[in-house]
Amino acid sequence: MKKQLIALILALIPFTALAAGGGNVHLDKMEPDLYDKASLQNGAKLFVNYCMGCHSAQFQRFARTAEDLGIPQDVIEENLIFNSTVKYNDQMRISMQKHDAAVWFGAAPPDLSLETRLRGTDWVYTYLRSFYADDKRPWGVNNTVFPDVGMPNVLASLQGIQEKVCDPNTHNAEVDPLSGKQVGESCLKTTKEGAMSKAEFDKAVYDLTNFLAYVGEPSKLQSNSMAPWVLGFIVILFFFSYLLKKEYWRDIH
Repeated sequence: MKKQLIALILALIPFTALAAGGGNVHLDKMEPDLYDKASLQNGAKLFVNYCMGCHSAQFQRFARTAEDLGIPQDVIEENLIFNSTVKYNDQMRISMQKHDAAVWFGAAPPDLSLETRLRGTDWVYTYLRSFYADDKRPWGVNNTVFPDVGMPNVLASLQGIQEKVCDPNTHNAEVDPLSGKQVGESCLKTTKEGAMSKAEFDKAVYDLTNFLAYVGEPSKLQSNSMAPWVLGFIVILFFFSYLLKKEYWRDIH
């Protein structure tokens, strides 16, 4: 039994480290808002247009997304389903084969259904905004949160090009106590503007991360809407149970 427990702990350590991601790198705070339908709808659009070429969300269906986010079926089919073989009720899968992806990227891009639950929304939000130019990497970019990342910056056309400067006088910089160098997004400086301003891009990444948070637990919207009714039922049940208890014990007390 003791050996099994030790084996379980050792098995969980890599996942814990992976979820922590970034080590001493500063992560910007991101609080999901699953009731902001406009944000979730924009996040769905960004995910399909910029992420779903390589990453699937196989535990989510287009129809479920439409129902939860208030998107009409024809809008989903016209704007979010680009493959003629994919139907409205299908899962959000991609056509890229894993063995091809492994050849092109070195490893198959992971499914993102549970990404925010594994790493946290802060990690995903900061990661997507922390790419910088690095000509030593195969795709010409690196990432302060995920060093030596094996994917291109698919949002570069929106964000622009960033350079890693690590100026000690950078505003709100955080210093790694081990290396003495600045880490996180504060090290990055925009050298080529993208289609969006920094504020617009941060909002777009917020929406994308917000959508991924929803995909990680789509039933949360339904459970939250049911919660007041369940609590109300429990209160009413308690009241009648109390009256029933008094009736049963009336002749004893």
